[in-house]
Amino acid sequence: MEKLKFEDAIKKLEDIAKELESGELGLDESLVKFEEGMKLSKECNKMLNSAEKKINILIDNREKIEEENFTPEE
Repeated sequence: MEKLKFEDAIKKLEDIAKELESGELGLDESLVKFEEGMKLSKECNKMLNSAEKKINILIDNREKIEEENFTPEE
């Protein structure tokens, strides 16, 4: 999956949800969309966890704010 910005991934998830809720997709197409949505959901969760870790690092170092090398989990 290509690297998306969080906002773009959320927008795609919203679009998939609308398509699934419309009831216009067949079973096979619905399954494909559902799988795509699950992958996007997991990617969004990773991005949020990464952001939370960065925030916690900054809070823990509040006396002296300094950049730390942070590598998000893949």
